[in-house]
Amino acid sequence: MTRGLQELEKILGVPLYERGPRGIAVTEFGTAFTGHARAVLAQLSQAERHVEEIADADRGQVVVGTHLAGSNLLLPRAIALLKREHPLVTVIVREATPENLLVELLSGRVDVVVGRLVHPRPAGTVHRVLHQESIRAVTGTHHPLAGSDRVELDMLVEYPWIVPGVETRLRQEIEELLTRHGLTVPADRVEATSFLTVRQLLVETRMVAVIPGLIAAGDPRLTPLPIALEPIGHDVGLTLAADRRLSPATQALIRSLTTAAEAVGHES
Repeated sequence: MTRGLQELEKILGVPLYERGPRGIAVTEFGTAFTGHARAVLAQLSQAERHVEEIADADRGQVVVGTHLAGSNLLLPRAIALLKREHPLVTVIVREATPENLLVELLSGRVDVVVGRLVHPRPAGTVHRVLHQESIRAVTGTHHPLAGSDRVELDMLVEYPWIVPGVETRLRQEIEELLTRHGLTVPADRVEATSFLTVRQLLVETRMVAVIPGLIAAGDPRLTPLPIALEPIGHDVGLTLAADRRLSPATQALIRSLTTAAEAVGHES
């Protein structure tokens, strides 16, 4: 046990670690304190970055999280707009599931999350809607269903599917839609949220993906199929930490996202 930890236990008046024959084990008090300490360190990191950016707003850094609904059009366009006006701002993009990005956001490791807005809104966050997006069944242009005038759900489930993970709201909605029609997600499936992975699988296989419609927009190698998947659809927007002051770089990215979303909304 280091002197620093001993002094900390003395200040708190409770044991943070227990010493035993097998070494040191964290107590219940230690586990609780560690959670708060991590939050404080995250806030200190944010404060340090914010002070640096105030001194020179054009040289700041913004960490943005994204998932399938924001990764192919909206975010790249917004970053391009941002870099035209602030070329020295560093943009760090992290792609993960919505659930993992929420943890990163609340811990201070991500400044803003771009993608599908989850309802009800998670505690400790605020939402800003950017545009609405529909969900489409998409294949590669070579797929047997690509040239069909009409497609039914029972035709789709005869092929392998690409779907988001079971922890996502979109996956739940897909399963609910299939259940209403007496169907289930095909056993032959791939679970993926990476845009590049989904696209390449569609191009190279006979898989079907149920994904945000804009992912296939303007891509000559992908084909949205003529089938309505209502009521699946969602708002795309920003998720921010409710109690965190936005850095100048983050504010600049949000302005660019708002501008880019106006054009993307018309396309969707």
